[in-house]
Amino acid sequence: MQLPFRPSTKLLIASLSCATLITAISCRHRAEAPANESISPVESVYRGPDTSTIPHDEFGDAVRYGRELIVNTAYYLGPNGTVAKHLGNKMNCGSCHLDAGTRPYGLNYFSTHARYPQYRGRENRILTLAERVNNCIERPHHGKAMPLDSKEMVAIVSYMKWLSTNVPVGKNIDGDGAAELDYPNRPASIGNGAQVYAMHCVRCHMPDGEGQLKPDSTMYLYPPLWGMGSYDKGSSMHRVLKAARFIKANMPYQQAYWDKPLLTDAEAIDVAAFINDDRIHPRPESQFTPGYPNIEKKPIDYYKPPFADTFSTHQHKFGPYRPIIEYHKATGLPVIF
Repeated sequence: MQLPFRPSTKLLIASLSCATLITAISCRHRAEAPANESISPVESVYRGPDTSTIPHDEFGDAVRYGRELIVNTAYYLGPNGTVAKHLGNKMNCGSCHLDAGTRPYGLNYFSTHARYPQYRGRENRILTLAERVNNCIERPHHGKAMPLDSKEMVAIVSYMKWLSTNVPVGKNIDGDGAAELDYPNRPASIGNGAQVYAMHCVRCHMPDGEGQLKPDSTMYLYPPLWGMGSYDKGSSMHRVLKAARFIKANMPYQQAYWDKPLLTDAEAIDVAAFINDDRIHPRPESQFTPGYPNIEKKPIDYYKPPFADTFSTHQHKFGPYRPIIEYHKATGLPVIF
């Protein structure tokens, strides 16, 4: 059984700043990264429509406003929003949905409009797309829901509809969703995750995970990864495997991409576990956090019991994940990530 890990984050980061250790880690990363660990052939990945094709009419105006809201959410809807005050923090939708929701394997919106209404296990009911947008406002942004018929909600949904141009309903497209992972035969290593964070993440997200605000303090240039200004415990990004898939395909920022990941799968899982370890990194927990009233629909890496199997809360959070997956398949339980 893995013993609880309770290091001081500042101590970890400080101790890892030694040039000798950094050089050693860097060499090991390069040696371990498989040459064929790209996610999907470059030529097959869907890229979405060009913004020059947005129509010059009323719908086009809504699309352009929706894109602006995705990129600069906190400026318009944050705690000091110029339009309304729906967000509880200064993160933008684009903090997770990269490149205004258009990056392959960057939690893009390409097929979002085509997939809703959709059953959501967290609420155990069918959600409309507008309700799903509010779901993100309430959890990652720790905020309060927008009116479903507001100009801003209509604009965001219009932008998602426009992005779905030429995306077939009910079909998977290359570049949608998140990267696949191979799971190590061990729990996530918080200590190794701290090393990966020190090597690759501190530059943008800072030693204490607080991110970097823009000069006018209206929103983040690089979002916080923990702390009271970061995403809620009920957020999908708080799940280790969900975060690891995103990290593998997109981080470090402007260095790794879906077709050229920098971290190995194990390193992505380890750093996701380090970031989302509630024992050392606090974050908000709202009234919406518990979720999943039907425990069979709960993702295997969710942090909070009860579960439909016999594995511990610690193993669901940090792994190893293969035994859980194999048990679910053998007993007919769904394997949900």
